[in-house]
Formats: sequence, C-alpha cells, structure tokens
Amino acid sequence: MTDAYLGRIGKLIRDARQHRGWTQSQLADALGTSQSAVNRIERGNQNISLDMIARIGEALDSEIVSLGYAGPMHLRVVGGRRLSGSIDVKTSKNACVALLCATLLNAGRTTLRRVARIEEVYRILEVLASIGVRHRWINDGNDLEIVPPAELDLGAMDTEAARRTRSVIMFLGPLLHRMDHFKIPYAGGCDLGTRTVQPHMTALRHFGLEVTATDGTYHAQVDRSVSPTRAIVLTERGDTVTENALLAAARHDGVTVIRNASSNYMVQDLCFFLEELGVRVEGVGTTTLTVHGVATIDRDVDYAPSEDPVEAMSLLAAAVVTESELTIRRVPVEFMEIELAVLEEMGLDHERSPEYRADNGRTRLLDLTVRPSKLRAPIDKIHPMPFPGLNIDNVPFFAAIAAFAQGQTLIHDWVYDNRAIYLTDLNRLGADVKLLDPHRVLVEGPTRWRSAEMMCPPALRPAVVVLLAMMAAEGTSVLRNVYVINRGYEDLAERLNSIGAQIETFRDI
Repeated sequence: MTDAYLGRIGKLIRDARQHRGWTQSQLADALGTSQSAVNRIERGNQNISLDMIARIGEALDSEIVSLGYAGPMHLRVVGGRRLSGSIDVKTSKNACVALLCATLLNAGRTTLRRVARIEEVYRILEVLASIGVRHRWINDGNDLEIVPPAELDLGAMDTEAARRTRSVIMFLGPLLHRMDHFKIPYAGGCDLGTRTVQPHMTALRHFGLEVTATDGTYHAQVDRSVSPTRAIVLTERGDTVTENALLAAARHDGVTVIRNASSNYMVQDLCFFLEELGVRVEGVGTTTLTVHGVATIDRDVDYAPSEDPVEAMSLLAAAVVTESELTIRRVPVEFMEIELAVLEEMGLDHERSPEYRADNGRTRLLDLTVRPSKLRAPIDKIHPMPFPGLNIDNVPFFAAIAAFAQGQTLIHDWVYDNRAIYLTDLNRLGADVKLLDPHRVLVEGPTRWRSAEMMCPPALRPAVVVLLAMMAAEGTSVLRNVYVINRGYEDLAERLNSIGAQIETFRDI
C-alpha cells in the first residue's frame, strides 16, 4: 500500500476506535498486539495486511474496508430540503430475521415475500448457507426461497457472519430439536451495552437445553428426557426471548404455555408464520401464548411478513424535522398508536386513511399524511414500554422530534445501557441534548440545525436519527461508515432521495 493509503486507513481506524470509546491500549489488547503498534497503524507509519484490517474491523464492529469495494460507505447529505410525495414502508427487519431462524424448524420449502434486503438479513443468510441451507432470491429479487438440507453442518458455520448479528441467538430454539450437542458463536450486532442472554437460557432449560459459554462460543447440550411440566414464565418480556421460546415450543410435541411473553410486531409475525407450519398458537397479541407444538414439520409454505413500524417512525420523523408534507403508505398502525397519540399531543398535523390489511391478512395498516407542524414538548417524559406501549426502538426518533419542538423533553431509554449516550451526537449538529445519566437525556428545542462531518454512531436507531438531523441542517454534512444503517434499512438514502432528499453515497479508498 502507498503511504497515502496507509494514512487514510489509519485515520479511519482511529476514528472508529475513538467512536467506540476505546483507547489504543484496549484495541491492542483485543488484537493481541502492542499499543505502540496501534499508534503506528493509526499514524499511517506501519504496513498493514488486509487480514489485520479485517481483524481490526471485527474488534471495533466497524467496516474499515470492504473487500471488492473501495472502502467503507459514507453519506454526503445536502440538508435543508423539503420532502414531498409518498413512500411505502418496507417489511419488518426484525420479523424477517426471526422468520429466517424459524425456517430451521421446517424440512420443506419456505418462501418469504418482500424480504428486506439489508445487512442483518444477509448475515443470517450467510450463516444459514454455511451450514447447508440453500436459498435464492426469486421474482426479480423481491422474494426469498429457502430449502434446508436433511442434515445441518454446524461445524462449517460462518462464525464471522454469526458474530456480526444478535439474531443468531435465535438458532438455539430450533436447533435443540435437531441435535443433542451443538455450538454457536456469541451474538453481536449493535453496541448497546450489556444485554444478558440469561433469560434465553432460563426459558430454554424447560426443553432440556443447557448452555455453557467459553472462548466466545455457546456450547449447547440437550437432555431429551426434559420437557415443560408447567407454564414457562419469562424473566424478561423481551422480543427475542419470546421468539426463542416459541421456536422451541413449536416442535415440542405437546402444549406449552409461555407467560410474560412479548406481544410486539415481530413476535406476532412469527406466530402467524408458525400457524402456516401447522403449529397452533393461542393468545397472539397478549402476554400469554399457548403453543400446540408438533414433533415434525415438513411443509411448503408461503408467507408475507408485515411492514416495519420502526421504519414508519423513521419516515415520520424525517417529515417532521424537515417540515415537510409527506404521505407514508402501509403504516402498521396498531404498533404505532401510542407514538401517534403522543405526537398529536405535541401538535402534529396529520391525516389517516381508512385501515386495510397487510399481506399476512392480520396486521392493520393505513396511509399517514404528515404536514408541517409547530410542535411543543410533551408534558410527560418519553419512555418505552412493552407492546402496546411506545416501541423501544422508536424512542431515539423522539430525540430529533423533541429537538425540533418548543420546550424541554425528558427521554428515558431504560432498556439499553448505552443507547441514550449516542443521542448526544445530535449536539454536533446544533441540538441541545444533555445527558443526565446513561439512560436519560434532556432535549431543549427548537434547534437551529447546522451541518457537520462525523462518524456514524455504532447503534442502528441513533445512527438514523443523526442522518435525519443532517437532512434538516442547512449545508452539507458527512456521515461516515454507515454499515450499521445498512444493517436495518434497505436502500435508505436512495429511497429518501426519491421523496426530495439529497444524499450521496461515497467511499474513501
């Protein structure tokens, strides 16, 4: 590599390290090298192999370079532009990854309609392909066909892909029915602080699964003599915990009762899919699920997951902060009713179409037209609650909306250890966001947004919030290393451009 390239790569590594909050010594420890070597790399004074770049990227969970491309992707945003027209909400990212994990239950062919083509889905597909599951995109790349092998080859699992997604934890539920011993890598994904997997282990122990964790790997062993003898009470009403319990119960030949279950949108889509597989689920949409499992599933099924309420909230927030009139079509309103009630209280001018059904035949949709509004801060704090409360993943978007509104808004993101901290990145763009503690921020509005160049936060929703603020800011902003956005949104920049934004993707190297 030339000295110029080494210098540019070094700067990217330094920026990614600093954004993660690591010292050079911490990165050196993760790489098994010295602090002085990291210092030389960051200054561009040391030759560095592609293998080392890949190791650094994995340690920092950051796409330093992308082999076959010119480097990590960035966005250049010309802000201050009004949006207009209409845009459709894509299918749910979180439902799609759960359904991909659920295909491991089925010996037959599964066809999923309008699957989100995002990095999170690609990582799960890479893992599935590595263990022998065949897949292909059909119907002009809109739908996904999945065919499992007779026997899975877990020894060939693509561990690098598995470590880049938290969704791989949902392999535990299906796999415990297929083999007595197996192992999967620790789950990765967004940097949201410590997220214990203990609730998963507690729930799945009812099905004979025991897990030990060593050297970055979960080692699983299944005792076939163990099965649920009473209701499973989840110690955390989490989405993936509930999904894992459902996946385990689906092929338990008997009746399983799951209490304190999440009733969120992705859980409901999974329940509807399990019903297509012949598994009867009672209580969908409540906190008590009764699953009538079947020992063997071998069906050719065709299923269309519903639309993503978090993407709908993203688009709504984009319209608010850019003071635009925008119609957002196919909004899953039953998972946004609290959000809309809060926004009505704040003064949002909007109009709703009559409701209609999603392609799954169950989820309620409508078209939402948002108009420029003078918003005031809500009287009460913004805080998430399990469904039907305000969605956990929609909380960050209220930071951008609160920065637009008149007055002070308290946002309490009690679920994740680190996510509220990333909302202070809005200060770089002119906002007044005070961090009260790792879970609470105080937002003072209205904001006179200004352009800036900055690294993308390493958590999906705060990263999109920063992008929306850049769209509101006059001038040109740069958001660097947006892999985390691509994990959860399909062609977001291009789709925003279709309604009036001006966002250019580019690479450094």
